[in-house]
Amino acid sequence: MAAIGTLGLGNSGVEALSEAFKNAADKNHDAESATEATPTLVEGVKVSLSGASIEKSASAGGDNRDIEESGLPENIQQLLKMIRNLQQQIAEKNARIKAVMADKTLSTEVKIAKLAALKGAIAGLTNGLITANLSLSKVMNQSDLTAEQTMKTASLLMKT
Repeated sequence: MAAIGTLGLGNSGVEALSEAFKNAADKNHDAESATEATPTLVEGVKVSLSGASIEKSASAGGDNRDIEESGLPENIQQLLKMIRNLQQQIAEKNARIKAVMADKTLSTEVKIAKLAALKGAIAGLTNGLITANLSLSKVMNQSDLTAEQTMKTASLLMKT
């Protein structure tokens, strides 16, 4: 059975914030803020979804019953579930990007920081998705799948 690991932000090779932004933020700190030891908590972005989108999200990412009942080999099922999970996470990050862009209460600097972090996360997830798709293709080529199993895998892969 093939095991696939996903890339996280720490090992994706993408920085969450540019060095220029970090240096500008450091220059803006005065002596008083430098002596403070407690970090300031900032409220995150709130996203509200319609009932239809919540239902679609639950049926897409949370319910893999169709994969489990497909009769496909276990390693192919696991890769299909992983691909769905990564696609769902990418969609969630894209929704958060839209919410940050629409949030009028955030300063430009905070928006830049949040967008950079979200884009870095998407880059890592996209790398994981590419790896999972390549692994699925390799496993399918190495397995003795029937034409029906190949079609079933393709149809499950297209569902999001």
